[in-house]
Amino acid sequence: MAGTLQSRVVVVTGAGAGIGAAAAQTMAREGARVVVSDIDAAAAEDTAHRIAQAGGEAVAMGVDVSRPEQIDALLELALRHYGRLDGAFNNAGIPGPGVPLAQHDEAHFDALLAVNLKAVWYGMKRQIEIMLPGGGGAIVNTASVGGLVGKPGLSVYCATKHAVLGLTKTAALEYGSRGIRVNAVCPGVVRTRMVDMVIAAQPETESTWGTLQPIGRFGTPEEIGEAVAWLMSPRASLVHGHALVADGGLTAA
Repeated sequence: MAGTLQSRVVVVTGAGAGIGAAAAQTMAREGARVVVSDIDAAAAEDTAHRIAQAGGEAVAMGVDVSRPEQIDALLELALRHYGRLDGAFNNAGIPGPGVPLAQHDEAHFDALLAVNLKAVWYGMKRQIEIMLPGGGGAIVNTASVGGLVGKPGLSVYCATKHAVLGLTKTAALEYGSRGIRVNAVCPGVVRTRMVDMVIAAQPETESTWGTLQPIGRFGTPEEIGEAVAWLMSPRASLVHGHALVADGGLTAA
């Protein structure tokens, strides 16, 4: 039986590990042809290899999303290799230094804006330009529960994720009538490389975050990957401009 994303061409950023890799593999399992990218080119190749081993189809590319010309090259690869673009998962992101706002420096501020916000904006801009002549598509952006609430030590990170939701909702209003669905996923505490980076900077967070979610555990990348694949699929045809929260109940209170 054909999967929910059969033969659709989907680009994924930050797909060398964690949520991006899990989403890429889940979408490939559902029949998508996936263009895998990561700043770590070897990690992107590894994800593509895993997809191929499982019987899927993927091509990989090393991409620094803070450089718009590399986003252009990624989308050109999708068009050159598969001839079209049906979906995009703008997932690449960084957490920041994990310090109070007054201790945040300008270099980290600029890096967070470049990767977490500008890259999402520029990626969406180019993806929409490509999708419109083809009749539409689906875009999913990685926000965070940090796009809904604040978190001490992650002020600028949270600001970028709030902004990603603003981009998502506004693009949904602008392009929904033209066949492009735009949504975001808001993970809670998921055991990824990014969370490990925060824990490394603030070791005390591991024990507190482990019980922060009412389900009593960290989420897994695979759980978020399932949510992304659903948002990308026709099964979510009425879901538009939505911030899908997958946080084990963290923001329920």
